[in-house]
Amino acid sequence: MKKKTRYSVRIIAERCKGCMFCVSFCPAGVLGRDGTANARGYPLPCIASAAVCTGCALCQKLCPDFAIFIESNHVR
Repeated sequence: MKKKTRYSVRIIAERCKGCMFCVSFCPAGVLGRDGTANARGYPLPCIASAAVCTGCALCQKLCPDFAIFIESNHVR
């Protein structure tokens, strides 16, 4: 059975312009780069290890394009 994580990271690819602030400033190292791009050719961040997300939402706060969101999964 797959273990549920406390938080989910949602990336809206169409909004992302590839600045990678989210990757650079995530204190837990949840996000990474895998070389994929969106339809406009901008590089996209990837979710490297969702299980370690602390829910601090620093990535969400720093994103100038409102392209990344942290959602609580209400796991206890």
